[in-house]
Amino acid sequence: MKKILLIFFISLVSFSSNAQEKKSKNAKHNIEVNGNCELCKKRIEKAAFSVPGVKSATWNPDEKVLHLIVNEEKTTDLEVQKAVAKVGHDTKEVKATDEAYKNLHSCCSYERN
Repeated sequence: MKKILLIFFISLVSFSSNAQEKKSKNAKHNIEVNGNCELCKKRIEKAAFSVPGVKSATWNPDEKVLHLIVNEEKTTDLEVQKAVAKVGHDTKEVKATDEAYKNLHSCCSYERN
């Protein structure tokens, strides 16, 4: 009888510990994004947040890096890069169209590679 109770107790403890594990769906990504100023910052961050699954988006004008936290079940960093390029800002993997780049304010014009 003691063995049965011991097995039951061990099973109960292991089951409850497994039920409490949470798998993180969120991941951090850093993406290089060309831009110059605070107007660029607002535009880039707004474009990033327009992608479903983006939890956090902060672009640093000095580093020219977009720091992201995304739900990887809902989006990828490539989807965010496409959204950023659509508003006129180049990334390493996705380039903005010439038309989108020309629509940027004059202070936002950066040197394109």
